[in-house]
Parts: sequence; C-alpha cells; structure tokens
Amino acid sequence: MVFVKVALVKDLRLGNALGVEAGGKEIVIANVDGNYYAIGDRCTHMSCMLSEGSLKGQNITCPCHVSVFDMKTGNVVKGPAKKPEPVFQVKAEGDQILVDV
Repeated sequence: MVFVKVALVKDLRLGNALGVEAGGKEIVIANVDGNYYAIGDRCTHMSCMLSEGSLKGQNITCPCHVSVFDMKTGNVVKGPAKKPEPVFQVKAEGDQILVDV
C-alpha cells in the first residue's frame, strides 16, 4: 500500500466532498459522519466530476445526469450509471488525510 497526502483534515468538513488527484488518479474524498471515504471522481456513465455534485449522507450525486454512488462502497445507488466506482482506502494521520493509490 502506498498512502499519499491528499488534503488536510481542516479542508474536509463533516458532510463535504473534495476532488483531489493522487498517483495520477482523480479521486473524490468525503467526510461522512466523521469518517473519510474515497472513490473515483469521474462518473462511470459519462465521466463528469462527482466532486462537483452533491453529497447527501453517504451518497454522492453526479451533477450531469444524476447518477448516485455510495461513497463507502463505490456502488451505483441510482443510474443511469451501471458500473461502480473504484474505492480507495483513506486514513487520517494527525492533520493530514491520506489515500492509498
């Protein structure tokens, strides 16, 4: 596993999502109930940026065609997307948020 710093804890408040790039991958990280989760940031339907969508609970909605993904599992909750997002392990160490790429 290779964890890399992608953000500071203060940059990702409770209930918010943030798009980052790490290891050449576009990733969206979210603070859901005080826990951090990360999935691919490009919607598997038409490649729109999920980080530009809205986070409600643990689900993030794509701003283009309203596909919904579960931040914990990467699974599609509502289409038109059919393919799940890749999931990345996340951990907080001190004031840093790290993602395994």
